[in-house]
Formats: sequence, C-alpha cells, structure tokens
Amino acid sequence: MRYQTQFLLSAMDAAQFPNSSTPEIAFLGRSNVGKSSLLNALVGEKAAKVSSTPGRTRAINFFALADEGSVGRHKVIFADLPGYGYAKISKSISAGWPAFIEPYLAEREQLALCICLIDSNIPAQESDIQLINWLRHEGRNFAVVGTKVDKQSGNERTRKLAALKRDLELDDLMFLSSKTGAGLKDLWKRIEDAAELTHK
Repeated sequence: MRYQTQFLLSAMDAAQFPNSSTPEIAFLGRSNVGKSSLLNALVGEKAAKVSSTPGRTRAINFFALADEGSVGRHKVIFADLPGYGYAKISKSISAGWPAFIEPYLAEREQLALCICLIDSNIPAQESDIQLINWLRHEGRNFAVVGTKVDKQSGNERTRKLAALKRDLELDDLMFLSSKTGAGLKDLWKRIEDAAELTHK
C-alpha cells in the first residue's frame, strides 16, 4: 500500500517526542547497516537522508505515514534511531547513545514494534546480540531483519540465514534488499500487523 510520508521532527529529549497516540515503529541497527536506505525503500521516496559518514545521526527522527488522500490522519509513525556500533554497547544499550534512547525503547507506550537491522553478509555481532536480548528482557515486540541480501547467491543466503538464526537464537528472521525490493512486502505486513494491534 502506498503512503504519503511527512517528516515530523527530530527529538533529542523525551519532551520533544510526538504528542500522539499513533502507533510507532522504531528502526534500530549498527551505523553502517543500511537503515536510511531501508526507510527510503519502504516509503518509496527519500525521506531519510543517507549519510556517507555512518553514525552521524544523534537524534530520533520521526516520520508520519498516512494513506494517500487523507489529511491529518496518520496511520503509523516511523522512528529512525541513532545507529550504534562505533560506540561499544554497555550494560544498558549503548554508552554512545544519547540518554533518552533507552527510556524511549523501554517506556514509550506508542511503540508497537522495534525493527532490528543486521548486516546479513557478516556473522552476528555482539552488539546486535545484546540489543536483541535487552528487547527480550523488556518484553518489547521486535523483528530482526537482515539487510543487503542482494549481495548473496541463493545457497549462500540459505546458509547465512541459518547461521544468524542460530547465533541470535531466533526462530524468525527476515532477509531483504533495499536495492532490489526483495522482502519489503513481508516487512510491510509485519509493520501493519503491529500497528493494528495497538488499536485493539
């Protein structure tokens, strides 16, 4: 389904988060995992800026999505969180992240789904494992998505998917490519299902 996308705001403090009951989908991942490219592929336009220098985003950027033709009625909000990886993850989530990131993930009532992006071309990273375990501990609804799958052959993809599932202790892991669009439909289904759950 096609949505109209509107940049809402960049928040560097909890007081700046959107004052809305619209369900939110958070995108998390290491700084070079292709998060901005995925966001742009999902919405079909250049909503998120793709930086040539990973790790530059220090705020949570919020984007509102609405059905085409609707005015002022947001269906879902995407929250683009700062990347991690250049700063080692600590006993919280990341010593390099601003202080408001952990409260957003732990306490935000509107947060319907956390999408954790990992690079499908490399083994599971300790920082990704720690983040996923933290989300499990907090009881957050999350999905793990392997990016950049277009760089792999079919056999290689099957092998790497199995290895990541094992190392991350996951039964379900989606692979996709922002470049080719592979897997985007399945991810949209997961997003829309999560957004609908918040209205029940």
